Amino acid sequence: MSKKFINESTYKYFLNNGKENEFDKFFDEALAKVKKDFGKTHHMYIGGKEVDSDSIITERSPINKDIIVGYFQNGKREHVKIAINSAKNSFINWSNINYKERITVFRRFADILSKNKFELAAILSIENGKSRYESIGEVDEAIDFSRYYASELEINKGYIRKTFSEGSKMSVAEGFQGAPSNSEKVIIRLMPYGVFGVIAPFNFPLSISVGMSIGAMISGNCVIFKPSSTDNMTMYIGLKIYELLKEAGLPDGVFNYITGPGSEVGDELVINEEVSGIVFTGSRTVGMNMLAKVYNSKKQKVFVVEMGGKNPVIISKNSDLESAVNGVLSAAFGFSGQKCSALSRVYIHESIKEIFISRLVGKLRNLEIGDPTKKEVFIGPLISESAYKRYVDTVDKIKTAGRIIYGGSKIDTPLNGFYVEPIVAELRHEHELVHTELFLPILIVIGFREFESAIHMSNDVEYGLTAGLYSNNKKEIEEFTKKIEAGVIYINRAISATTGAIVGIHTFVGWKDSGLTGKGTGSKFYLPQFMREQSISITKED
Repeated sequence: MSKKFINESTYKYFLNNGKENEFDKFFDEALAKVKKDFGKTHHMYIGGKEVDSDSIITERSPINKDIIVGYFQNGKREHVKIAINSAKNSFINWSNINYKERITVFRRFADILSKNKFELAAILSIENGKSRYESIGEVDEAIDFSRYYASELEINKGYIRKTFSEGSKMSVAEGFQGAPSNSEKVIIRLMPYGVFGVIAPFNFPLSISVGMSIGAMISGNCVIFKPSSTDNMTMYIGLKIYELLKEAGLPDGVFNYITGPGSEVGDELVINEEVSGIVFTGSRTVGMNMLAKVYNSKKQKVFVVEMGGKNPVIISKNSDLESAVNGVLSAAFGFSGQKCSALSRVYIHESIKEIFISRLVGKLRNLEIGDPTKKEVFIGPLISESAYKRYVDTVDKIKTAGRIIYGGSKIDTPLNGFYVEPIVAELRHEHELVHTELFLPILIVIGFREFESAIHMSNDVEYGLTAGLYSNNKKEIEEFTKKIEAGVIYINRAISATTGAIVGIHTFVGWKDSGLTGKGTGSKFYLPQFMREQSISITKED
């Protein structure tokens, strides 16, 4: 009997059991503990061995640039080539072990993640500026990915099935399509490709990294993992993934950890013919450039990619306004809007537009902005100086072409980081900022009169990741679900309008330029992307 998958849900457990103070105590203790290990120099790991480069990358916390998270190796193409060779050698054994053994390794890994969840959450908060609640939620998601994919491989019995062709009493001298033959036993199985390059984002450096890597490894492939190493750095949590996988008993060479810039490490993974596939989460520009490099060279490679979003919400005159305000605030400004699923466009019926804006701005005025490791803080820093420059440039463009209703300034704080006000603004739908992914806490509000026009504007971008609707009208809900061009749809969700997919419950998939395969993470269709089908026919001599 297969093991039932159950979501981790850490904060909900503490809250439901009246132990919220205990939750905060555990996080604060973990925070103090992990800080003691900051500032050290770390290795890369290839084939289970420590590997160093000839230069070092210094990683600083976005909360306070005076905090040095650690010193990491500046990996080069030569290191990637060594790792590819190591992964290829490891693939021979890893791909041939019984799938049940792989399941055991990753369930053990999930248990180890769970045991260390508060320390991992504390690292996340310091490393990329998430609140304690966002961070623990990300750790939970990493645990869920590990257990869910293990469960899926188990339920599908390693993706092996058998069929049978009845033999004929008659025979013919020469074969042809449909000719009678002896009985055939057929095995149909999904087989791993070989080596996958996993290129991770900064915003979910644990959960997305774990999900992508385990998707490849549990299917029998080996991985070369590159955490975000330039500008938006999250190399330390990537190192923890390596260490905990090793603790779980993953054989050397199955997961190789290389830090370094995308121009060297990432590019070599993309162009090297010995790498069978790329798993990537990041910007559309980078993702499409990867595809172009491979296919323009007339080569072939498997791509499992998620490439961002420009996510809309429609607020009908038939909506519950309080739910809409709460859902919009969470989706647009949680983690400073630095999520591919973050809400960036609101289309609201003109009859309720002003009251909606008033209530939203009223709530924004009361949000704490600052050090996200503190319990009361909702909005932390932007990840980097380049993000701040993008914020300043966007403010100038809005002032030129539209109106800033709230926000637009840098926050004065003693912390050495980039802290900014969330922005609520008005622009015409045709403006470039309404169509460009910003990855910033910026929300554009646009009025509409006809529901059909709101759907048209929602779809009128090149992305199709998430979308939301607030309406209690059944016809509007039906029309929205039929016509909206997005892979993830939320209706009347007060907790968040466009973010917060739960592994095994929702699937997280991008349409249009937000994705490539049309298959989502945390779904039943994710693992087969890392395998190719094979049919084996054995004819029985009658």
